[in-house]
Amino acid sequence: MTTASRNHASAPIAILTDFGYRDHYAGVLSGVVARIAPNARVIDLSHGIPPQSITAGALVLAHSWRFFPDRTIFLAVVDPGVGTERLPIAIASRAGARFVGPDNGVLMLAAQAAGIQRAVVLESARYRLPATSATFHGRDIFAPAAAWLARGVAITSLGRALPKPQPLKLPEPEESARQVQGEVIYVDGFGNLVTNISGASVVRMKARFREKSLSVRIEKGAAMNLYRSYADAPVNSPLATIGSFDFLEIAVRDSSAERRLGCGVGARVTLSPRG
Repeated sequence: MTTASRNHASAPIAILTDFGYRDHYAGVLSGVVARIAPNARVIDLSHGIPPQSITAGALVLAHSWRFFPDRTIFLAVVDPGVGTERLPIAIASRAGARFVGPDNGVLMLAAQAAGIQRAVVLESARYRLPATSATFHGRDIFAPAAAWLARGVAITSLGRALPKPQPLKLPEPEESARQVQGEVIYVDGFGNLVTNISGASVVRMKARFREKSLSVRIEKGAAMNLYRSYADAPVNSPLATIGSFDFLEIAVRDSSAERRLGCGVGARVTLSPRG
């Protein structure tokens, strides 16, 4: 193996899926990688993405990739369109990270943040398993491609160039002089409701209404206060805070906002001055 190949093999492969752990699917991806690139370190980023939720997978990947070593290969399989005409792709970024998965937008928030250098369609038979199932491209196409990248194979060897991968468009909040209206776009495992209202929007509103405190309201619920952290709110109280996604999120101290408030993805949220 060349020096370049050894350097590539030292980069981790981080795996993100909606497979869960009940079945064998997640483990088989690691097995395929181990057969092709036994020296590659495999990290399970998450297998708890809600089933078929491309947006959730894209958000988790976008808020994770920069915390990994340079040249990490991110294998992301949230693929409700498996077996259809959607393309299997790999993306190399200017930041060094590589992304492998379906061309359905799940890679794009992270890849765009990392700076897309080139994208290819995974079509070379040499770098996939001999038999390809119509329902498990994670095993047969994506995991082999990630493993061969770890072995030092150039991304251009995996297939033809793809000029424009499929984008992912998140809903945009509406900001006026007196309020910001957004919606819940992700629910984490604690039941915290992550919105599309950015931390920067909250800062702007605070600066605009210095003499007034801000409040947050979800759907038809009561107004709640903004806190710096979960623990600053009274136990079992609803609260709003800027979470680790750097978005406004709604939580319940020591409980689940999803269960308590009966809200999930798509619920409307309003940030405005109190009074």
